Amino acid sequence: MAATPQLLCAYLAVGPDELKRKETVARLKARAAGPFEAFNLEEIEAGPDLEPLQLTTSLNTLPMGADCRIVVVHDADKLPKPVSEAIVSYLANPNPACTLCLTATTLAKSTRLYKAVAKVGPKAIIDCSAKKGRDLVPYIQKLARAHNLAISSDAASELAARVGESSTMLDTQLASLSALLGGGGNVDRGFVEKNVARIAEVKPWEFLDRLCQRDLVRSLQLLRLLEGNSAIGLVSLVTGRVRELICAQSLCARGESGRISAELKKQDWQTRNYARWAGNFRAGELEHLLAACAEADSALKSGADESATLTGLVTRMCGAA
Repeated sequence: MAATPQLLCAYLAVGPDELKRKETVARLKARAAGPFEAFNLEEIEAGPDLEPLQLTTSLNTLPMGADCRIVVVHDADKLPKPVSEAIVSYLANPNPACTLCLTATTLAKSTRLYKAVAKVGPKAIIDCSAKKGRDLVPYIQKLARAHNLAISSDAASELAARVGESSTMLDTQLASLSALLGGGGNVDRGFVEKNVARIAEVKPWEFLDRLCQRDLVRSLQLLRLLEGNSAIGLVSLVTGRVRELICAQSLCARGESGRISAELKKQDWQTRNYARWAGNFRAGELEHLLAACAEADSALKSGADESATLTGLVTRMCGAA
């Protein structure tokens, strides 16, 4: 049987990924489980009323009937300055029988508290950054497996578009989908659309990506959800994407698709679909659509009906007009 890893005297779980922060705390709390758990585990919420002596007394208390005592301080980014400084001083000569776990949504690396925990060891800082971009879909698929679900990539993208990037919200929705399927199963985009309400604001890039796929129905749905945004601003975004696709199409025609990211000054993950999307348009079609964007912009600036103008442009982008 493998030996239980030795704990450090302090950890900092920092970042907006609430689920990962909770998992970190849960693993540490499990080390205090036993008949004396009530004595060997203390959780403290940071706040203006927290006193330095209250915390340092807890940290210097020896465990009872166990090898380790766990002290968890939530919202460490809200610690009063005297308490934060008391922790920095404590970490210079910590209680070897106690492990402090600080959690925070954000804490600058330049702060004395962050630096003091970082000096404890290379594993003392637990990165709880939120997953974004290309990392979000595989992260959702990993969360899904814990609920006995197999979720397709487009379903995972749709789920994120509907509930946002909060790991807690994503995990909660996946648990609900699993329950609907009787404890597990396969999840496709249609199942997500049918069973998950949209609570997250639509992001313009989601709309642009659907246009590039020439998905008329979905593009019009997202356009309606974007009502309230500047119509001229939306046309400007569409114009920019069309120009990018013209560049991508030109590079692909010369066999230089590998240069798309560099030419557009974007990260590879941001342009990974550009070559495929550019292939959705016939030669010369994107140039005509660029002209259509200019016409829509001019019409809007002349007082044309916003809904009709945007709908017409989306219809042309999707090849339905």
